[in-house]
Amino acid sequence: MASPILLLAMLGGVLPALLWLTFWLLEDRCEPEPKRYLLLTFAAGAIVVFVALWVEQRAMLYFTGTTLLFVWAAAEELLKFGAAYLVALRLRVFDEPIDAVVYMVTVALGFSAFENMLFLLTPLQNGDILRTIVTGDLRFIGATLLHILSSATIGIALALAYYKSAAVKRMAALAGVVLAVTLHTLFNFFIIGSGGDATFWIFLFIWFGIVVMLFMTEQIKQPARDYC
Repeated sequence: MASPILLLAMLGGVLPALLWLTFWLLEDRCEPEPKRYLLLTFAAGAIVVFVALWVEQRAMLYFTGTTLLFVWAAAEELLKFGAAYLVALRLRVFDEPIDAVVYMVTVALGFSAFENMLFLLTPLQNGDILRTIVTGDLRFIGATLLHILSSATIGIALALAYYKSAAVKRMAALAGVVLAVTLHTLFNFFIIGSGGDATFWIFLFIWFGIVVMLFMTEQIKQPARDYC
């Protein structure tokens, strides 16, 4: 039987992700994706957290400083993209541009939900309720939005190249991954590398990025909306 602490950590990690997921699914309400593939994509995002943790622990043996932060970011972004590609983006279920954003955001939220749960376990086990609340709030506002933004960047790149040639699609995917890793590395650097002194500014930057992403998503949705 699961302990109350584990259940609280699961709720604290999963519920915020589900709230964000509900918001994003409303963005695709004209032609919603099959629930089965959304669930599989969310689960795939959670599962690759284990792989990411293993890679990040191994990376600590070989890298330090900014290089280590870059490796951590690259590992997470590549794993999320790989999971979404294997579960949905290589299949016929990916049949309109906005789907790329939906599946990339879904895999990001699956990853974030499980990662948040792990971050909440330690303060809960120590009985530190205040730290648990602060950690939960910061993860909800900052880290979860970071995962949404970085993964959606890849999704937007794929969406913009949806009607292009295979070569252009590959270049778009590469550009999206590079930009996602760059955003994630900058977040890691300012949150971890600077000792948290720039927390307010990096969160402000993330929120600005989310606004830009929402604007881009609306532009991608517009042709389909005309027939909705």
